[in-house]
Amino acid sequence: MSILEDARRVAENGPVCDACLGRCFADRSFGLTNDERGRSLRIAAALEDDDPYEPEDEECWVCEGESQRFDEWAEKVAESLEGWNFETYQVGTRTPPLVEENEALLRESADLPDDAGESFKSEFNREVGKRVGRLTGTEVDFERPDVLALLNVEGAPRASEDGDISDHAVEVQINSAFVYGRYRKLERDIPQTEWPCRECGGSGKQLAEGGGEEPCDHCGGSGYLYEESVEELTTPPVLDAMDGDEALFHGAGREDVDALMLDTGRPFVIEVKRPRERDVDTDALEDEINEFADGKAEVTDLALATHEMVERVKELDASKTYRMDVTFDDDVTEQALEEAIGELRGTTVEQDTPQRVDHRRASITRTRTVYDVDGHLEDERRAELEVHGEGGLYVKELVSGDEGRTTPSLAGLLGVGAEVTALDVLAVEGEDEAFADPEYLKESV
Repeated sequence: MSILEDARRVAENGPVCDACLGRCFADRSFGLTNDERGRSLRIAAALEDDDPYEPEDEECWVCEGESQRFDEWAEKVAESLEGWNFETYQVGTRTPPLVEENEALLRESADLPDDAGESFKSEFNREVGKRVGRLTGTEVDFERPDVLALLNVEGAPRASEDGDISDHAVEVQINSAFVYGRYRKLERDIPQTEWPCRECGGSGKQLAEGGGEEPCDHCGGSGYLYEESVEELTTPPVLDAMDGDEALFHGAGREDVDALMLDTGRPFVIEVKRPRERDVDTDALEDEINEFADGKAEVTDLALATHEMVERVKELDASKTYRMDVTFDDDVTEQALEEAIGELRGTTVEQDTPQRVDHRRASITRTRTVYDVDGHLEDERRAELEVHGEGGLYVKELVSGDEGRTTPSLAGLLGVGAEVTALDVLAVEGEDEAFADPEYLKESV
């Protein structure tokens, strides 16, 4: 059976527009729109039958005329996206159930396979999408676009009285923008993210004697255990520059509250939800953040990033380098310290969950490798150590032994009690590859 015979049977179920006719044969002859394909089939059938060519001028019962409104829908999408800065987009369509039923009925009536050609939804996404790209000067992205326009194609019920497409017929989803960088924390007692008070649940209030409420004693009524965080010192300038609704901070692990983060810094990503601006100058933004942080923290290596970078900073295996001030309960000789350090260098330690975090982490035994250790005595009871270890190594317990919960330990090897009195993180680096892979970064303006 020829394609013209199939096309005649489809057309006999009219009125059927050229687009709906051509869509039944969308897998034939590439480079044509379905509208062009349908019109060509109609003309070819007229030529073969030596009949007058009669274009279909009645409203199509299959798509209810929506296949002639691609331009209108694209203009409505472009209008809905005014005020949003974006480079990539995607169009999705909610097909009316009646149109889906009509499509199935048309193919059944013409004795065509159920999956012949392509669907109304597929064509609508493509044809409206192409027009949106031309109107906005942007590119389609089927993986993770900056914006997604969802078309609620419901025909007349969705249209206004004058026939225009309703404003509610287009739903716009604005996907987050991401900024990658590294931060240094230059003052102690600053957490990485906001730390709500456990006593009042972040409300800043507690029940007063005799009823009513009063400021929480534990947090002084602030609702937080610490006045500032790295998050609060870095996200506001990014949120302001991108004109978004909310900013979230994602770090590659976190240092203890009382530890500094120095040298190469810790990788992080700031996610901005519903940003109106995306192409920000990251060099200028870096300066703004560092001025805003006022010496308490600073950022480097700022770059626009893809959404995959959030998972990367959270999941990439990383090693860490620490500098520690250590005090001993008794005198220690330089030789004894060197021998103990030699024992720790390159060894694998077993660590039960430390007592200091046991209340919020699962009680398990971890094995971690100590890649390198160096150190020297400041005097008989004080030393400075530098430790490079596998991610997840509890270095304070590597020193103290945590009452036997970490073995081996510096205290255990020396036979002397030892405690970390000051801790600085010097480097957080990927075990096998760098965090800042160009695949996950974008070029700034």
